[in-house]
Amino acid sequence: VGLPLLGIAAIGISKSEGLFDASKKVATWFSYFFTVILYLSIGPLFAIPRTATVSFTTGITPFISADQTQLGLFIYTLIFFALVLLFSLRPSKIMTWIGKYINSIFLVLLFCLLVMAVIKPIGSFGEVQPTGGYVSQPFFTGLLEGYNTMDALASLAFAIVLINAIKEFQIKDAKEIAKITLKSGVIAVALMAVIYFGLTILGAQSVLLQGASKNGGVALAILAKHYYGAVGNVLLAGIMIFACLKTAIGLVTSCAETFVEVFPKTVSYRIYAIGFTLVSFLLSNFGLDRILKYSLPALLFLYPITIVFVLLLLVGSFVGENKIIYQSTIIATIIAAFIDTFSKPSYTFLHSAFTDGLVNLYQKLPMYEIGFAWVILSVIGLIIGFLLSKILKK
Repeated sequence: VGLPLLGIAAIGISKSEGLFDASKKVATWFSYFFTVILYLSIGPLFAIPRTATVSFTTGITPFISADQTQLGLFIYTLIFFALVLLFSLRPSKIMTWIGKYINSIFLVLLFCLLVMAVIKPIGSFGEVQPTGGYVSQPFFTGLLEGYNTMDALASLAFAIVLINAIKEFQIKDAKEIAKITLKSGVIAVALMAVIYFGLTILGAQSVLLQGASKNGGVALAILAKHYYGAVGNVLLAGIMIFACLKTAIGLVTSCAETFVEVFPKTVSYRIYAIGFTLVSFLLSNFGLDRILKYSLPALLFLYPITIVFVLLLLVGSFVGENKIIYQSTIIATIIAAFIDTFSKPSYTFLHSAFTDGLVNLYQKLPMYEIGFAWVILSVIGLIIGFLLSKILKK
């Protein structure tokens, strides 16, 4: 939960209207490039379709036969995105609907499962042993696995929803908005930490019951069935549907609001919301496996840029309005993220003599084996930026 907190704090501290406004500190071209690619990834191309497929796979498939899966997915996603659109077309009430109702139902259902794991544990945590990369490099492995949650990207994406909700209370002063944004972020992330801690307890209990699961959805399904029997499937379906529904509504809303801000002379919020929902519906019917396969390159590319950008915003008082430092650091990170993405063996279609040469050099950098070689190039870019700024001042 650290990265989401930093993301929300960065937007608040920068006193920006949202990601598009904040990224102008780097350059105008970057504000368009980064905002569009981040929102399309966290929105209709990957994250929003994934909310539907994940909730269907873990919540609905236990109730239908294998030969009905594709038809079931179509019907489910049709209903799911109809509800998403219904709520998204009324953005002024989104905090009430998600915060008071949908999120409350989700938390109650999750609590029902968590309380059983606490009062009737399957075993002690000492019996659970780490596996894979968690044995030798638990921190970096956990951080890389955290990419898949898209939480850091979402924190930047949802910032505009939070800021617009604050403005609904007739608060216009930039400093006051920044202060409330930061406070709200701290509270939200604290609650996220509690939820993730609860999910960690559930995950550990599932390992004791049936060994390591393929993913979190499978682990929850095992526990739901263990504690509640047949009713457990209904409980799990409720947890997944409400969790994913609230996320999808928030993402459609934030994407539509941002695109109206970025391209004010194009179409209305309503058209963007309908368009993003329709694209998400169509892509969700390709299935979860395909979405995860094609989203990975985007995550590998976006996360280093996001982390560096957030850190630059957080030390904004130190960097000031010096665009050279922002630009040199971000450009170096973009190059590193690009090389890091096509250095993966599974993306051979990106390979050529030139790119293979770059990859060979990149693989010699420290921390490549743990997936953080891009940090070296980012630091080099930062140093170059400081040196250039001092030279130009003289």
